[in-house]
Amino acid sequence: MEPYIPIAVLWLFVTVFAVAAVTVSVLLGIKRRNPAKAERYESGIPAVGGPHPRFSVRYYLIGILFILFDVEIAFLYPWAVIQRRLGLAGLVEIAVFGAILGAGFIYAWRKGALEWSEGEGNAER
Repeated sequence: MEPYIPIAVLWLFVTVFAVAAVTVSVLLGIKRRNPAKAERYESGIPAVGGPHPRFSVRYYLIGILFILFDVEIAFLYPWAVIQRRLGLAGLVEIAVFGAILGAGFIYAWRKGALEWSEGEGNAER
């Protein structure tokens, strides 16, 4: 356990520093609220609707799918680094991984999760 003591101390230091920084910011920060700050900035064009628009669920679904596929693709890098040492077994494993990834993509595509039409991004329209 002795080699982990510096990591624990660093983790403790980072946690204390983060909590202290947020606490000091909340306590000492100037809080001036006015209607102009609550408006959205749209390049000088008057804002339409409230400052906190409601977004379609499809917007979040696209975001989650992007993160999901992005993280899965990130798993290909470690495999590519050691692919020669893994041999045929590694190739078969990555082929199965790719097939599962591809099946998930095709499923999302067929369900219409990747479709986006104009005007769906904002529920107030």
